[in-house]
Amino acid sequence: MTANTGAILERQRAFFSSGKTREHAFRVEQLRKLRDAIRSREDPVMEALKEDLGKPPFESYAGEIGILYLEIAHTLRHLNEWMKTRSVPTPILHFPSTSAIHWQPYGAALIIGPWNYPFQLILAPLVGAIAAGNCAVLKPSELAPRTSSTVAALVAETFPDDYIAAVEGGVEETREILRERFDTIFFTGGTAVGRIVMEAAAKHLTPVTLELGGKSPTIVDRDARLDCAARRIAWGKFFNAGQTCLAPDYLLVHRDVREPFLEEMTKTLRAFYGDDPRRSPDYARIINDRHFRRIAALMEEGRILHGGETDPGERYIAPTLIGNVTLEDLIMREEIFGPLLPVLSFTELDEAIDLVNRLPRPLALYLFSESAGRQERVLARTSSGGGCINDTISHVGSQELPFGGIGDSGMGAYHGRYSFEAFSQARGILKRSTRIDMPLRYPPYRGRISLLKRLFRILG
Repeated sequence: MTANTGAILERQRAFFSSGKTREHAFRVEQLRKLRDAIRSREDPVMEALKEDLGKPPFESYAGEIGILYLEIAHTLRHLNEWMKTRSVPTPILHFPSTSAIHWQPYGAALIIGPWNYPFQLILAPLVGAIAAGNCAVLKPSELAPRTSSTVAALVAETFPDDYIAAVEGGVEETREILRERFDTIFFTGGTAVGRIVMEAAAKHLTPVTLELGGKSPTIVDRDARLDCAARRIAWGKFFNAGQTCLAPDYLLVHRDVREPFLEEMTKTLRAFYGDDPRRSPDYARIINDRHFRRIAALMEEGRILHGGETDPGERYIAPTLIGNVTLEDLIMREEIFGPLLPVLSFTELDEAIDLVNRLPRPLALYLFSESAGRQERVLARTSSGGGCINDTISHVGSQELPFGGIGDSGMGAYHGRYSFEAFSQARGILKRSTRIDMPLRYPPYRGRISLLKRLFRILG
C-alpha cells in the first residue's frame, strides 16, 4: 500500500509541476466533472449510505448529496474572484513599492474522511482542494465500506490518479499513508485520531486542518420558545441517529422550564418517529456493533426520561433523553456520538456558562433565548468553533460561514472561500521599484542610528 500511495504521490507531484492545476479553466472543468459524477450516482450513493448507516433517503440527500451541490455551485460562482491577487497597502518605509497577496496551491493534499457522513465529508474538502489548484489523495473511511467503495469508484472513473486518487484500507493502511510526505493534510474524525494525524504531519512539518468533534452544549433559557426549541433540538440531535460531530451533546435547561420543555421534547419525538422509532423509515442506525455497545453502555448512568430501547441485531438505539447525570459520569466525559441526550438544569445563566467552560471547547454551541442581551452574554463568555442562536447544526450549511473547531474540537476552517483558503498558501509579495534606492539601509552604518531612530518615531 505504501509503495502504491508513494507512486501515486510521485505522479501527482509531476502533474502539479506541469502547472495545469493552477489554470482557472482547468479548476472549473474539474469541479463540474465532480458535480456531474455525483449527479449520475445519486441512487447508488443513497443505497450505500442505507447499507452502511441505515440512512433514510431524505437524510442521505440533504446531509450528503444536496449540500455538495451547494458547495460546488458557490465555488464555481466565486472562484475567479478568490483566485485574484489581492493588493494590500505598503508601509511608507518601503517607498516606492507595492504589496500583494498571491494564492498559491500547496501541491499534493491528503484528505481523510470519517464514517458518519462518509460521502459528503470526503468530497466537500475535495471541492476546496480542486478550487485551490491542488492534486489530492482521498482516504475514505473503512467503517462505511459500501460508501468507501462507491467513493473510490467515483474518483477512479472521473479523474486520472495523477490528479485525484482514492485509496481504500483500514487502520494499518492509513498509518502507511500518513508516513508519506504530503503538502497538506485535511482530516475529519475524532480527537484521538486527530492527535495521531497531527503527530504524523509534524514529522514532515506538513500543515494540517483538523475537523474534530466534542461535547457541543445546548442551553435552553427560561424565555425560549419551548415548542420551537424542542423541534430544532430534536432534529439536530437525532438526524443520522445522533452520529453528527456537531449534534447537541448535552442540554442545559433552566429549572423554571425544565418540565414543560421535556414534555415538548417527548411530544416532538413521537411526532417525528412515532411511538416505536424502530419502525420509522426516517430513523437511522448505529454504524457498527462496537459503537452500538459503547453507546448502550452510556445509558447505564443516569435515569431514562424517554426512550432507552435497544436492539443489537438491528444496531438500533431509540432517541433517548437521560436525566440525573453529573460531570463525573462517562456520558459527560466523552463525546456521545449517538442518540442519547443528557439533560442538566441551571438556575442562573452564569451557572450554565460556567459549566460549559469547565469542559473542553466544543465544535458548536447552541443557545435558545429570545433576549438579545442574554445571547450576547453567552457568546462573549464562552468559546466554540461555531454555533447557532435558536437553532442547531444549520450553520454547517452556510457557504459564507467558516466551519471548524477550536482546541480539542479542531483547527482550521472550511466551506466556501474558507475551503479555498484552507488548501492555499497566502503568499505575500512586495514589489519594489529600482528607480529610487535609499542608501540609509546599506552598510557602513556609522552616524546613521540617530537618523534611523527619528525615522521610526515619525513612522510609528
